[in-house]
Formats: sequence, structure tokens, C-alpha cells
Amino acid sequence: MAYLTGRRLAMAADLLREPGTTIGAVARQVGYGSSFALSAAFKRVRGVSPRERRVGAARE
Repeated sequence: MAYLTGRRLAMAADLLREPGTTIGAVARQVGYGSSFALSAAFKRVRGVSPRERRVGAARE
């Protein structure tokens, strides 16, 4: 289960780099039922919210 979660969140992190993609759309693409579910899992596993990840990716 940890592998699947990690894989889904890695895909989500990549998708968050796409300009104009909403967190809700990313959540649906990687199999989460809502942006809230994705945000909770992302924060729990990666230590930052998807929004913080997006801002960080934009600065890279």
C-alpha cells in the first residue's frame, strides 16, 4: 500500500508542474476522490501541501 501511495503522489507532484492544472484535476488523474484527500495524503507523506509544492516547482 505504501508503494502505491508513493507512486500516486510522485505522479501528482509531476502533474502539479503543469501550468493551469488544478489540484482537483490532479487528484482525479491519480485516483483520489477529491482535492482534500490528495492534499491530506500529500502533506502526510511529503511534508508540504500540493499548493506549496506547486509554488516551489515554479521557482525551480
